[in-house]
Amino acid sequence: MQTAVKFLNRDWEVAANLYLPDNFDKTKKYAAIVCVHPGSSVKEQTAGLYASKLSKEGFVAIAFDATFQGESGGTPRYLEDPATRVEDIRCAVDYLTTLGFVDKERIGVLGVCAGGGYAANAALTERRIKAVVSVSPANIGRAYREYSAIEMLETVGRQRTAEANGADTLVINWTPASAEAAKQAGMTDADLLEAIDYYRTPRGEHPNANNKLLFTSISALMAFDAFHLAEYLLTQPLLVIVGDKVGSFGAYRDGFELYNKAASKDKSIHTVKGASHYDLYDQPEATAEAMEKIVPFLQKALSTEQ
Repeated sequence: MQTAVKFLNRDWEVAANLYLPDNFDKTKKYAAIVCVHPGSSVKEQTAGLYASKLSKEGFVAIAFDATFQGESGGTPRYLEDPATRVEDIRCAVDYLTTLGFVDKERIGVLGVCAGGGYAANAALTERRIKAVVSVSPANIGRAYREYSAIEMLETVGRQRTAEANGADTLVINWTPASAEAAKQAGMTDADLLEAIDYYRTPRGEHPNANNKLLFTSISALMAFDAFHLAEYLLTQPLLVIVGDKVGSFGAYRDGFELYNKAASKDKSIHTVKGASHYDLYDQPEATAEAMEKIVPFLQKALSTEQ
C-alpha cells in the first residue's frame, strides 16, 4: 500500500510516498527504511522501486523528493545542496518517529547512487539510523572534483556575479537530452549513455525528473565528501551493493572506498556480476540479487533482539 505524505525540512514541505507492508496492522510495530534517490531523480523512480520491494518484505518504507526538487518545496528550484540533502534524511527519520506503527529503534536508510553517498553521510551523525544500505553508491563531490575543478569553480563564481548583477539564473541539464545528442557531442561513456536510457526514455523517465540542475549548485558539490570521517563515525551495520561493469561515474570504486573506510564492525560488500551502475536502478535480475542481500541484512540489523 502506497500513500502520499509530507513532512518538513525547516520551512519547506518535502513530498514523499509512504509504503506499508501487505496485511498492514497499525497496532504492530514495524522496522522502517528511508529510501534516498540519486541526483537528478525523484521518489517515483529507483528509490520508490526499492521502497516498494522493501514493503513487500514487511518493512515500512518512505521515498521522498529532495528539497528544491520534484514535488517538494524550496527555492531556488533545482538546487542540489548536499547539506540539505542530508538534512532531508534526518527529517524523514523525524517523520517516521511520529508514526505509531514504526519502531523508533529500528530505522534504517537505503540510498542509490548519490543517494547512497548521502545516506552514508547522514548516518555518520544521525544515530537514530541503525543500519545503512548503499546501492551503487556515488560520492557526488568526488565525481565533480575529477572534472576541471578549479576551472569550474571559477566559472561558477563568474555566474554568481552575473546573477547578482541581474543576469538570468543559469539552469543546465544533468545529462544530454538523448543518446543521439550525447554522441553528437562526442560523449560515448557507457555510464552516461545508460543514464540517458534510464532517465530520458520510457524505461525510467518521470515528468518530475526534468533533468534540470541549478548551475551554481556545483560549488557546494565540489566541497562535499560523502565519506569524510566514516572511519571514525560510521559504526552502524553497513551493506554496500555494486555492479562489476565499471563505468566513469565511479560507483564501483566509491562502493569499495565506503566499505573499506567505514568503522562498522558488521559490514559487507556484494558485487552483482555482470551488472552496471544503472542495472541496479531497475533491472529485474540485478535488483532481485541486490534484494536477496538487502532483506536478510536489514532483518538482522533491525531485529528486535538487537
